[in-house]
Amino acid sequence: MASTSNPDINFAHLIGYHSVAAAVIFAILYIPLLGWFLFQSLRRPTYVHFVLSFFCSIRVAGFIIRALLAGSDSVGHNLNVLIADQILFGVGFFGLLYSAYTLVLDRESLVDIAPPTNIISSLTRNRKLFRLAMTAAVAIGITGSSMSQDSSPQSVNTGSTLRKISAIIFLVLTVLQAYQTCVLARMEMTSSGAYRHDNESFGMKNGIFILVAISLLLLIREAFSVATIGNLAKQNNEHIWYPLLALPEILAVVLYATPGLVPPRAELPQ
Repeated sequence: MASTSNPDINFAHLIGYHSVAAAVIFAILYIPLLGWFLFQSLRRPTYVHFVLSFFCSIRVAGFIIRALLAGSDSVGHNLNVLIADQILFGVGFFGLLYSAYTLVLDRESLVDIAPPTNIISSLTRNRKLFRLAMTAAVAIGITGSSMSQDSSPQSVNTGSTLRKISAIIFLVLTVLQAYQTCVLARMEMTSSGAYRHDNESFGMKNGIFILVAISLLLLIREAFSVATIGNLAKQNNEHIWYPLLALPEILAVVLYATPGLVPPRAELPQ
């Protein structure tokens, strides 16, 4: 196994961690979002609010660690801290994607027409299958990130392959989530919209447009991740990492905070 600390090598700087300010700004921006979703979890407890609270807490921790890696030589020389930071950013996307997926299916259950019955729609609406695929992608990604830091060339190659597999699984799931969002949009446009009469909030009335925007942001984020998975220097280049990965994520979280977007648990079919 590679040395976890080397006074001659700043691992963080080596792979492209340089901006302390950007990491601190994103950590600060996530704090009020974390507070909002924690408040909503207590006031209107739903799975989406719980998961987004978890996601925001991971991002606060991740950006604080990233700021320390970029600004502190002693931390930047510690390989274990760098691996932990990369794992946090990989695991966190699970919550963001599954929140979008859950929210689309929850709103679909409120539409007054039946959903399509084709095989793709049926498989995509299988929550257990979708969750299992996401869990597998996370486990494969964590294993790959750990093996990629090994001193053995064979382990490094295997780790790189596992990371590619994980990224591709996440991309496929993100595309399927976007497809399900389009299905919901079509259903809402052809339905009478009767369920909205009981909830005239901005989020409920305009929810489908917000969900489409979230899906596009997630696609941008995951397309970047897959496109750069074989080039560590490009993937961690802060000039493109922040606008194509970090920014789409936080914009999606801001959209999730739209009042009325998440249906109350009491309105969902049992």
